[in-house]
Amino acid sequence: MGRGAMTAAAVAWLASVTLAQEGILHSPHDLSVDGPGMVRATAESRVCIFCHAPHNTSPAAPLWNRHNPTTHYRIYQSSTTDARIDQPGGSSKMCLSCHDGSIALGLVLSREAGDPIPMTQTFMPSGPANLTNDLSDDHPIGLRFDRALSNRDSQLHSPDRISAQIQLGARGELECVACHDAHNNELGNFLQMTTREGALCVTCHNLDGWRDGAHANSPAAVPLSLNRDLPTQFASMRDEACNACHVSHSAPERERLLRARGDDLCLSCHNGLDASDITRVANLLSGHRPRPTLDLHDPAENPRTMRAHVNCVDCHNPHAAADDPLDDQRFLRRGSRSPLPAEMRAVAGVGLSGRPLERARQEYEVCLRCHADNPVPSRDRIVRQRDTLGNIRREILPNTASAHPLTFPARQDGSVPSLTPEARGITVMQCQDCHNNPDARALGGSGPNGPHGSRFEFLLADRYETADFTLESPQAYALCYQCHDRNSILGDESFSLHRVHIVDGRSSCSACHAPHGVPGSPTNHDHLINFDLRVVGGQRRFVDTGRLAGSCTLTCHGVQHVNFVYGPSSP
Repeated sequence: MGRGAMTAAAVAWLASVTLAQEGILHSPHDLSVDGPGMVRATAESRVCIFCHAPHNTSPAAPLWNRHNPTTHYRIYQSSTTDARIDQPGGSSKMCLSCHDGSIALGLVLSREAGDPIPMTQTFMPSGPANLTNDLSDDHPIGLRFDRALSNRDSQLHSPDRISAQIQLGARGELECVACHDAHNNELGNFLQMTTREGALCVTCHNLDGWRDGAHANSPAAVPLSLNRDLPTQFASMRDEACNACHVSHSAPERERLLRARGDDLCLSCHNGLDASDITRVANLLSGHRPRPTLDLHDPAENPRTMRAHVNCVDCHNPHAAADDPLDDQRFLRRGSRSPLPAEMRAVAGVGLSGRPLERARQEYEVCLRCHADNPVPSRDRIVRQRDTLGNIRREILPNTASAHPLTFPARQDGSVPSLTPEARGITVMQCQDCHNNPDARALGGSGPNGPHGSRFEFLLADRYETADFTLESPQAYALCYQCHDRNSILGDESFSLHRVHIVDGRSSCSACHAPHGVPGSPTNHDHLINFDLRVVGGQRRFVDTGRLAGSCTLTCHGVQHVNFVYGPSSP
């Protein structure tokens, strides 16, 4: 190499050093006596000397002037990560030589160990910049972000598709420098990219439904409760994006780096006075009541073995949940509806076979996570003749004896003459047709949609009395009468003794009919016949003998029936 080439290389190196120094001047990394922060040298005016020196340096990096820590760090762990996370690599240890707080800030290789640069504070003070030796509450580093990882985790982009501004190592190592440029603080926090609208995060994270999700597009203000201890950068949820709920460093909730415990985090926003106010329905007579102190949900949990719990993210994926105003109109018309509400997009479920699903496609599949083979215990459950112990999956199978049409199209054979004209147009029902907030927006009210809470038992959208000796009225069975015409029922059009049972005998609908479905023989359990054991005794046998005809053998209200026959011509 000639003298001219050496000169050119030297000029290029000096230019890069000059640019780096200009980027550090008056930034938090300017620890010189003229630096802007409370932590700075008492006399040293050089800026670069705290990390670089021309002589007596370490080969860890060009002209590296610090001791690298030998600390063993507590690293990030998560039940859902597919990455192998190891101890921080070399480039991260250079950052941690200051930021783990274990090495004196003025202790540099270019000076004797007993003669560090005098500083206003010897070590990194406690606070956001001091990561300590506990990195379990920080975004993971010390991992390889390669094609193999993105193949295992569909929620990550392939590394060849991420922005060139993200600096991975030669073999895909993800260290501090992936997100931070120590020499450039133009964007704040020495970030390689802006975090506005989640730009930095979604460069690597390929989140289901994020782009058109409600949280990514919400103009609402970031609530003060989230902004108090860990200040946010932007005013709106749309701009703050990922950082509204997650914190990259020193997160209060380590796993998944949350700003607060799961349900507390959700309710910090969904506690207003509009249709998203969940708190006003959470403590009604019945409901899915989130208990922030019992945050038992884990995205990797097995529905067959998990402990009973209710958390917001059991039914909602905060990255993908959307708010489709057309859903409410479709719900009110009960016409063609999406099989999965927009608020429940990209949520795990359980299929009719009992197999866990990574993504539910039907609303009932989300419900079956808790109401199938590992049902939530309930003191209010009605024990019936064909009892499933609360396993609703078995009650709504397409081959069940009879069921409301949740998993198969409704029969159009006229076998249920009591249906209203509107109900006859319903091909397939959804769980929220019956289980919903009575004041839900989708039902014409102003409250939140969905089975968060109800003033009626069993989380029902309207009143449905199940106690024996209930006085019949339009109100007592309001839920049933939404689809079944009361005049038809009391006029005995579908069962010749309906009025005798409901009005005269004051037996509730629930005494004979199960609400979801009945496994077993259609001959014995057609028309949702599945007797309530609290009311009906004896042999409890029903036989379907043809259209609108049958016989019963049972004891009810002290009256014994033995092959009691009824039909269209019964008295």
